[in-house]
Amino acid sequence: MSTLRVEVADAPCGAVVTGVDLSQPLAADVSSELRRHWLSHLVLSFPDQSLDIDALERFAASIGPFGVDPFFGSVPGHPHVAQMRREADEKTRLFADSWHSDWSFLASPPTATLLSGDVIPPVGGDTLFANQIAAWEALPAHLRRTVDGRLGVHSARRGYARDGRYGERDSGRSMDIRWSDAALAVQTHPIGRVHPETGRTALFVSPGYTIGIEGMPDDEAQAILRALFEHQAEERFIYRQRWSQGMLVMWDNRSVVHAATGGYDGHRRLLHRITVAERPRT
Repeated sequence: MSTLRVEVADAPCGAVVTGVDLSQPLAADVSSELRRHWLSHLVLSFPDQSLDIDALERFAASIGPFGVDPFFGSVPGHPHVAQMRREADEKTRLFADSWHSDWSFLASPPTATLLSGDVIPPVGGDTLFANQIAAWEALPAHLRRTVDGRLGVHSARRGYARDGRYGERDSGRSMDIRWSDAALAVQTHPIGRVHPETGRTALFVSPGYTIGIEGMPDDEAQAILRALFEHQAEERFIYRQRWSQGMLVMWDNRSVVHAATGGYDGHRRLLHRITVAERPRT
């Protein structure tokens, strides 16, 4: 019998899961139960896990195939594991503090991201999540009519191109970020994107990666996108994840956007990350 305990956050998404040891292989019924909670609550945190890389990989593989991280180096011997690293004396601009859904510029963006907290500062470093199913459902009628059926244009250029935020001028960063001209490529996705597992529609844009609207003049598109960006990050949609040593957090990139926060200057922070791709459809 499962000993899972799920404490749902008093927030638009998020839940804390205890009663499961992710360092051990999971029975099929436990994996299925975790997936149900993940799809329901969108963000799950698992305190007091302290996973090594092998265990993190094993748990990720129970969710779906490994994803790709096109602009990150990986841990030696573990090609699907990246480090989110910031040293205590680091002065670079904070990484990933703009709202985004991971790698939405890919033709098939990741379904899930897993982060395992190996070195967690005593202050700061919260991760913010915004429920984009709720954001879509709460869109003003005129704005929904404007974007319904439209495709957003996504690109990694603002972050990972040569002249991007993490491009050739970004120096002194401890994370292994690898900018590339490949970041100039574009990919379209529905602005109202239907979740392949739940059938629910989520607002699928972000200031991190959405640069336009297909078939729309840029000045008009940018005005609409600004309105969408402001709407999607309203406080009524946000869950704040506070980290603790050894915690694992996983989220559904199809349903939420997220953003990093700082506040831990003078402290080292290290997390290991895996993205998970869509399961093959049968």
